Amino acid sequence: MEMMKKDDGHIIVDVRRQDEYDEGHIPGAVLIPNESITDQQPKELPDLDQIILVYCRSGRRSKEASQKLADIGYTNVYEFGGIITWSGETVR
Repeated sequence: MEMMKKDDGHIIVDVRRQDEYDEGHIPGAVLIPNESITDQQPKELPDLDQIILVYCRSGRRSKEASQKLADIGYTNVYEFGGIITWSGETVR
C-alpha cells in the first residue's frame, strides 16, 4: 500500500481472470491474466525497468506471474499476494 501512494511511475497488475477482475479490483489496476503471460513482453508493460506491483486472488497466481515477468527481463517486480487480504479500496 505504501508503494502505491508514491508517484514513482509504478503500475498495478491484476493477474486474475476477467470475471474475477470485473467483480472487484484495486483502483487503477491493469488486467493481465496469468495464463496470458508467456515468454513475450506484454504490450501493457513496455518498460522492463518500471515498478510492477502484482496481485491475484490468494497469492499463488501472482507468484507465478511475477516469476514469469522476471524471467522475461523485468527488473522491479513486486508480488504482494491476493486481493482476499487487501484492506484498501476496490472498484467494479
